Amino acid sequence: MPGGTYTLVLERDTSRPIEVGALGEIEFPAGWYAYTGSALGSGGFGRIDRHRAVAEGDNDTRHWHIDYLLGDAATTIARVVTTEADIECAVAKRVDGPTAAGFDRVDAFGCSDCDCRSHLIHHEQQEKLVGAVTAAHEAAQEETTAATE
Repeated sequence: MPGGTYTLVLERDTSRPIEVGALGEIEFPAGWYAYTGSALGSGGFGRIDRHRAVAEGDNDTRHWHIDYLLGDAATTIARVVTTEADIECAVAKRVDGPTAAGFDRVDAFGCSDCDCRSHLIHHEQQEKLVGAVTAAHEAAQEETTAATE
C-alpha cells in the first residue's frame, strides 16, 4: 500500500476538554480541525484505517495525540487529503502558517518528534479549513518536486 502525508479533516460537534496523554487536558471547541500526519511505514496509508477505527470506537489503543481526540465521541473524520510524498511538516507549517483570521493552532499537538509548533489546526468553517489543507498539500508537493528536478 502506498504511503506519504495525510491530513484528517475532523468535525467536533461539542466543546469540551480532553485529556491528551503527556499534553494534559486541552479544551477542544466545537468546529473543524485539520490534523497532519505521515504514513511512511510498510502499512502506508493503512494508518488512516487505524484512525477511522479509533474514531468509530473499534480501537481503544492510544499511541499518539490524535488518538485521544479521535477517541472522543464528539469527533468524527469528515475527509482525508493525501499526498504520496514525505512532506508532513511542510504541510503542517503551511496550514498553520502565519495564523490567519479564524485559524487557531493547538500548540504542541502531534509534533513531539519535530520542530513544528503544531500539527493540529482549528477553524469554525469547514470550507476555509479544507481550502487551506488542499492548498498546503499542493504547495508542499510542488516545492518538493521542484527541489528534486
